[in-house]
Amino acid sequence: MKNYISFYYLLQFCGHSWIFTNMTARLLFFGKDSFADTFYTIGLVMQVCQLLSILELLHLWLCIEKEPFLPKFLQVTERLVILFLVITSQEEVQSKCIVCFLFFLWNLWDVIRYPYHLLSSLGIDYPFLTWINHTLWIPVYPMTLLAEGK
Repeated sequence: MKNYISFYYLLQFCGHSWIFTNMTARLLFFGKDSFADTFYTIGLVMQVCQLLSILELLHLWLCIEKEPFLPKFLQVTERLVILFLVITSQEEVQSKCIVCFLFFLWNLWDVIRYPYHLLSSLGIDYPFLTWINHTLWIPVYPMTLLAEGK
């Protein structure tokens, strides 16, 4: 199980890192023009990563991970609903800058969260990563909720 869960976290980290790096590079090179085609550029990888996050619910249900189920359930379902029922299904929403901002916030959090969980599953404590994992959500989570409400 340790190998499986480590591989899962590594896979999610790679996917979210690719998205975050791609978005950041596009923003630096193209500026505001990058907002319009964010979904077209990274939407497929984002969909795959978010679909894979359903496995986190299974991990909790099977007691592979030890976290409260309800917060994780709400996070996963909230992202899936917004991504698939709002953004993917409505073409006029896909080119809005709020999609870029929302994807940026989701991936900013996940680029920290997945390596933290990967190292924790391997029994490695990295104090700075632990601190940033437990601190970063404080500003990011409310901004994400505001962006999702738009």
